[in-house]
Amino acid sequence: MAQENTKSKIAEREEKILELWRENDTFKKSLEKNSKENNLVFYDGPPFATGLPHHGHILGSSAKDAIARYFTMRGKYVARRWGWDTHGLPIENIVEKELGFKTKKDIEEYGLANFNEYARSTVERYVGEWKKTVERIGRWVDFDGSYKTMDNTFIESVWWALKELHKKDAVYEGVRVLMYCPRCETPLANSEIAMDNSYKDITDISVYIKFQITSTNNQTIQKFFDENTPVSLLAWTTTPWTLPGNTAIAVNKDIVYALVRVENEILVIGKDLVAGVLKDKAHEVVGEVSGADLVGLSYAPIFDYYKNTPMPNKENTWKVWHADFVTTDKGTGIAHEAPAFGEEDMELAKANGIPHIRHVQPNGVFTDEVTDFVGLRAKPKGEKDEKDGHQKTDIEVIKVLAARGALFAKEKIIHSYPHCYRCDTPLLYYALPAWFVRVTQIKSRMQELNQTIDWVPEHLRDGRFGNILAGAPDWNISRNRFWASPLPIWKGVNSGEIEIVGSLDELRAKTKKSGNTYYAMRHGEGEHNVQSICSGGIDDPYHLTEKGKAEVRASAETLKDKQIDMLVVSPLVRSKETAHIVAGVLGLGDEHMVVDDRLRELMWGNFQGKQFAEYLKYEENHVDAYDTVIPGGESYQSAKNRIAQCLYELEQTYQGKNILLVGHGILLEVLPAIVEGADMVRSKEIIDTYAPMTAEVMHVPFVPLPHNARYELDFHRPYIDEIVLESEVGEEMRRIPEVIDCWFESGSMPFASQHFPFENESWQKETFPSDFVVEYIAQTRTWFYYMLMISTFLFDEKPFRHVVTTGNVNAEDGAKMSKSKGNFTDPLVLIDRTGVDALRLYLLGGPLMKGEDVNFADKGVEEVGRKIIGRLDNVVEFYKLYEEKLDNDVPTSTHVLDTWIVARLEEVLEKTTTCMESYDLAGAIAPFDLFVDDLSTWYLRRSRDRIKEGDLDAKETLRYVLREFAKLLAPFAPFVAEDIWQKLKGKEDAQSVHLADWSHARPLAETLAGNAVLEKMSATRTIASRALEARQKAGIKVRQPLALLSIGYSGLDSEYLTQIEEEVNVKEIVHDTALASDEVVLDTTITQALREEGVAREFIRSVQEMRKQKGLSPQDTISLSLDTDDSTKEFVKKFGDEIKRVVGASEIVFEANDGEEVSIDEYRLKVTIN
Repeated sequence: MAQENTKSKIAEREEKILELWRENDTFKKSLEKNSKENNLVFYDGPPFATGLPHHGHILGSSAKDAIARYFTMRGKYVARRWGWDTHGLPIENIVEKELGFKTKKDIEEYGLANFNEYARSTVERYVGEWKKTVERIGRWVDFDGSYKTMDNTFIESVWWALKELHKKDAVYEGVRVLMYCPRCETPLANSEIAMDNSYKDITDISVYIKFQITSTNNQTIQKFFDENTPVSLLAWTTTPWTLPGNTAIAVNKDIVYALVRVENEILVIGKDLVAGVLKDKAHEVVGEVSGADLVGLSYAPIFDYYKNTPMPNKENTWKVWHADFVTTDKGTGIAHEAPAFGEEDMELAKANGIPHIRHVQPNGVFTDEVTDFVGLRAKPKGEKDEKDGHQKTDIEVIKVLAARGALFAKEKIIHSYPHCYRCDTPLLYYALPAWFVRVTQIKSRMQELNQTIDWVPEHLRDGRFGNILAGAPDWNISRNRFWASPLPIWKGVNSGEIEIVGSLDELRAKTKKSGNTYYAMRHGEGEHNVQSICSGGIDDPYHLTEKGKAEVRASAETLKDKQIDMLVVSPLVRSKETAHIVAGVLGLGDEHMVVDDRLRELMWGNFQGKQFAEYLKYEENHVDAYDTVIPGGESYQSAKNRIAQCLYELEQTYQGKNILLVGHGILLEVLPAIVEGADMVRSKEIIDTYAPMTAEVMHVPFVPLPHNARYELDFHRPYIDEIVLESEVGEEMRRIPEVIDCWFESGSMPFASQHFPFENESWQKETFPSDFVVEYIAQTRTWFYYMLMISTFLFDEKPFRHVVTTGNVNAEDGAKMSKSKGNFTDPLVLIDRTGVDALRLYLLGGPLMKGEDVNFADKGVEEVGRKIIGRLDNVVEFYKLYEEKLDNDVPTSTHVLDTWIVARLEEVLEKTTTCMESYDLAGAIAPFDLFVDDLSTWYLRRSRDRIKEGDLDAKETLRYVLREFAKLLAPFAPFVAEDIWQKLKGKEDAQSVHLADWSHARPLAETLAGNAVLEKMSATRTIASRALEARQKAGIKVRQPLALLSIGYSGLDSEYLTQIEEEVNVKEIVHDTALASDEVVLDTTITQALREEGVAREFIRSVQEMRKQKGLSPQDTISLSLDTDDSTKEFVKKFGDEIKRVVGASEIVFEANDGEEVSIDEYRLKVTIN
C-alpha cells in the first residue's frame, strides 16, 4: 500500500530554505570563509550504491553534517566529499537478480565483460535519489565531485597499497578453510560473516556415527576382536553432509574412554559422556582405555568413494589422531575429521600430513565421485516458504548411514548458523587456496595506536573494538568473483613466481610487448585542405598539392634513421600518395605497404563535400560529447575505436617492426587518447586542444592496456586478464583470477580517494590522519578496523583521531527495517509531515549517538517537533508581532527575567560547546528541550506584557536570545536555525546563520553572576509551581486573584517575589519562619473585591479571544461595544481603564447590539468589537 504523503508547512518552509541556499551558494561560501590551512579533516565512509537511503543512512549523514557545520562555525575548513562503494557482492547480487542468474556459470555464459558493464551501469542508478535525500536532510557535501571505488585512479592506489604490503612480506598465498558462500562461489571475511543478521537460529540434525575399528595393538580392544565382536568409535557431528569427506578421527590422549557394550557391539565413548549419550539405551561398560591407546588405530571409512583414489600421504587416512581441541564438553569426546570443511580439522591435517578430500564442488554440489548423492547441494538454501529446506541433503545422508548400519542415533538441535549477508545462503567451511594479509605482523601496533584514538562512546576502544583487535586473524583478501578491483598478482606460467604490480606505469613497463615501434603521419596538404572541404570518401578525387608533396618529402627525411619496416595506410587518395612519397624516400617498395580501411578519414556524413567552416559551426553548437554522432556519419569515439582496433591488431600480428601509420588528422588526434587509455571526457579534451599539421609525424609510445570496448583504460576483469607480463628472465606471467576484498578498497579510502601517491603528494602531510569519522557501530569490525590495519601497515599511524559510532535504527517493533514488510514510514514521507529538523534532533539527541540501538517511532519525531520546533516558531511569531527597530544587538537589561534567560543561554552554550569539542552530539543537544521550554513557558509568558507594552529591554533580550540560540541550533537543526536568522538578522549579520561564527562563552565573572541568577530563578519557579498546585487543589482558577502566599524559603529579592506574585496571582508574599524552606501556604479566602477583579480578568480573556477570532494584530486598536444592564455597566466602568489597556481598546461604548453573549457569574453582556 502506498504511503500517503501530505506536505506540512514546516516541510514547505524547509524546501524554500534549500532553494535559498542554492541561490546564494551558501555551502560554497561556508567553505570559502575559512582558511584551508586551518582545516579539520573528515573521511566519509562510502555507502554501497545498491539501494535507496534509509533512516540509518540519514542518522549517519546528519551526524557528519552536524559536526562539520559546528567546526565550520568555529573557523575550521572542513572539506566534505561524497564517495561510493561500487564493487562486490551487493552490486553483483542486484545484477544477477535482474538478469535471472542463479549460478556463477550463468555469469560466465553471459560473458564477464557484459556482466561487469551491466554492474557498472547499475552503480549510478540510485545517485539521483541519494542526492535528493541527502540534500533534503540538509546535509552539505560535495556530491558531484564524489570518488568511486571503481575509478581507475582509486584502483591504482589500492594496487600501490597491496604492493607496499608485499614489500613488507605481509602478502602470502595459502590453503585454508574459510567461510564460503556456495551460491556466490566466494569466501567471505570474518567481518562480513559478522555483518548484521548474518547468523540465524536454525534447526539442524546432529548424528552419532559408528566408525568400526579395523586394527589395534591395544589388548583391551583386541579381546573383543578375538570374540568377533565389532568395536566402533562413536563420533558426533552436526554436519552429516561432511561425512563423505572424512579422512580421520580425532581423540584427546588425556581423556579416558569407556568401552560400552550396546546390544551386540562395543562402542568407544568418552567416559564422562556415557550416561548422557546412552541415556535411553541399555548398556554395560566393559572396559576403559586412554585416548593415547586409541591414537594410531585404523578404522573403515563409512563412505569409501575415495578408497582407491591416489592421494599424497594416503597411508595417513582413516586413522585416529590426537587433537587438543577434542573435549568432553559435548558430543562423545570423539571427533569426525573432514579437513576440507573445518578449520581445526585442516590444522590437524597439515600438522600430521593427513590428506583432505573436497567432495563438494565450489558451487556447493557434491562431486560425481559421491555416487549416492550426485547433484545434491551440501547445505541447500531451501525454497522461500520451505521449512528446514537446508536439511534436505543431511536427511539423505542419514538414510544411507542407517542403511549401512553406521547410524547410532540422531537428534534435532537449534543453533546459530552463519548465512551469506547478501544472498542468505547457508555458508560452508570450505578449503581453498586464497591470498592473505599477515595481520598478525602488526596486531600489537594496531592495539597501541587504538589507545590513542578517542572513541564515542569511549567503552568501544577497549571493549568491542579492543576485542576485535585482540582476536584479529590474518585477512583473506581474495574473492572468486567478478565486479571488484582485480588482485594485481601475476604468476609465472612455469615457475609460479609472483609479481605484484603497484601502478599503471609498472604495468606498462612489465607488459609483454611485441617489440614494435609505432609512428603516425598525417598526409601532406591536399586539394580539399586548400578548398577547406570536408572530405572523407574513399573515392574522393582530392590529391596532394605541390606544397603537400614537399611537406611529405621533408617529413620523410626525418624518418630515415627510424628504420621503418612497413607502412599501414588509409585508403584515401591523399594518404596513399603520401605513403608512396615516404616509401620512395625511405627506399621501400609496395610490398612494405598495407592499406587498412580503419585508418580512413572521419566520416563526415551530411557534411561530406561541404565547407569545413560549416561543420565547425555545427560542432560548436551540437557536438558536446565524444560519442556524439555526426548526422549521417560517425562520432569521434567510433573513429577512435576502429583506429585502436587496427593498432592492437598490429601489436598482436607483428614483432620487432618499426611501423608507420599514414592517415589523416583524426589519426593523430585519437592516438594520444588510445595510448593513454583516456575516457571520453579526456579524449574530447585532447581532440579539442590539438590540431595536427599536414605531414606532421608523431611517435606513438604504444603499450597494450587493459581496456573496454571504447578503448578506455579499465582495470576490471576481463580486460586486465588479457594483459600478459614478462619476467626479467623472459617468462610469461598470467594474472591470477581472483579479485580483491572490497573492504580493502574501503580501508584504502583515505589515500585512494586522493589517488595518492600518484597525485596529491602532500596528502599525508595535510590531510592524514582524519580528525573524525562517523559510522554505525557495525563498522567497528569493518571500515574502522580495515582503515586502521592498512594505515598501520603503510604509515605506522592511526587513520583517525576521533571515532563517532551510532547505534542501529530498528523498526518500532524492534525488527530490522524492511520495505517489503512495511514496518517503517518512508523517510521522505515522514519528512514531508514533520520536517527534517525534528528528525535530525530525534536521531542525534538520543541513545543512537551513544552507540545504542533504538526502535524508531514516528511519534518520537513528532514529539520533538512539537516541543522544540513548534515552540520556537511560536516564540519567533510572537516577537515578530511586536518587532521594532532596536539599537542594541547585545542586551543591556538588568531586569531579572532578561538576565536569567541570557544566563540560561550561556549555560546551554557552554554545555553544547564542551560536548561538541568532544564529539558528543547527544550531550550537545540534551539542553535544548529544557531551554526552549524555559524560553517559551517561563520567560516569554512572564515577559509577554512587557513586550506588548513596548519594553525595549525585553525585545532586545528576546531578539538576542533567539539569534544566539539559532547559532546553537544551526549544526543540528539547520532549517529552523536559518528561518530564525533570516527573520531576525541585522544589516551587519552574516547572510546565513551557517556563515556566522560560533558564539563564545562570557567572562568568568559574568558566568558566576549568571549562576546566582539561575539558582534564584530556579527557587522562584519551584515556589510558584507549588503555589499553583495549591490553587489547583483548592479548585481556584489562576485568573482569580488571591490575597496572600506564605513561603518558607528565604533569600529571594523583591524582583523574584514579584515574578511569583504575578505567576500565582497573589497580592502579597510573606516569609513565614514556621514553614520549611520547601513549603508554601496559600490563603484561599476570596473577598468581594478579589472576586470582582477575577471576573474582570475573565472578561478580558473573552475579549482577547474575540480579537484572535477576528484575526486582529496586537497593533490593531478596537472600539468595544457592550449591551448590558446597569449593574454590569457599573462593574465594567470600575475596571474600564484596565480593560482598555489590556485589550487595546480606544473606548468602551454602552449601546444595544447583536454581539456575542458573554456570561461571567451574575454578569451578562453582548459584546461587539469594531
